[in-house]
Amino acid sequence: MNARIRRSGANKKTLGQFLLTHLKNDWQIYVLLLPAILYFFFVHYLPMYGIQIAFRDYKAVYGITESPWVGLKHFRNFFGSYYWKRLFANTLLLNIYGLIAGFPIPILIAILLNQTNSKKFKSFTQTVIYVPHFISTVVLAGMIYIFLSPTNGIINHLLTSMGRNSIYFMAESRWFRPIYIITGIWQNAGWDSILYIAALTGIDPQLYEAATIDGANKLQKIRYIDLPSLVPIITMLLVLNCGQLLGSNTEKALLFQTPGNIDTSDVLGVYVYTMGLGGGQFSYTAAIGLCLNVISFIMIILVNTLVRRMNGSSLF
Repeated sequence: MNARIRRSGANKKTLGQFLLTHLKNDWQIYVLLLPAILYFFFVHYLPMYGIQIAFRDYKAVYGITESPWVGLKHFRNFFGSYYWKRLFANTLLLNIYGLIAGFPIPILIAILLNQTNSKKFKSFTQTVIYVPHFISTVVLAGMIYIFLSPTNGIINHLLTSMGRNSIYFMAESRWFRPIYIITGIWQNAGWDSILYIAALTGIDPQLYEAATIDGANKLQKIRYIDLPSLVPIITMLLVLNCGQLLGSNTEKALLFQTPGNIDTSDVLGVYVYTMGLGGGQFSYTAAIGLCLNVISFIMIILVNTLVRRMNGSSLF
């Protein structure tokens, strides 16, 4: 027993000495890490103290700890409300359609650019497809309203020139999702392709040379070299995107929302914004946000497990 205690003490002392020596030798690395550690602590972890307002009837004059505890009252109120099913359905459908339509496009862009031999054309194309990402959401919404205007919009001018009636796109529910998804793809597909391009850049050129010698064409190189190399990054981004199926670009949805399309544009993000900042119901909206985060976390775990069983590659 005494020998075991002495051995344990020696191991702790050895571990302490190891950590101290490691810190002394690599202190520059820890200094570089310190801003990132402080950022995540103060911005992401410390505010988690405020999660408890989801279980309290929060009043600013009382503060968090002095506000009365109400338990699951706000959760029951939300799931007992008239609109919660529509909110969930609209948000989920919007993100599922966006994932199906938009997720493969950055992969396709990266593969096509990787197979392009002209460096000038490749650089020009990358610059052009990256630019929309830097357009603010407010400017984007203004552009869409102008292009789709029923009287002066270029789209309706084309429709009327072909003998069709003009369409008030922003006032019809059936057009909200296509407009939201297409503009999202246009704005972000090029930027999202950067990770895939970086992964393809890391492929050993000798693999392409060997494939060329064996008589492989470009499609065969894409199938047997490019796609297998992209599987890990595709898996990681797919799992992360599935965790955001109940999220949304609140600013964009709010700007695109009109009285005519509210049946499909009424998503959870807009509802939380309206009830929280507009209605001052901080505890109620905090409960909704906490519920969505828990569901998103469960979805990430489930999708990650499913993907790992299917191809052996996963996020964690």
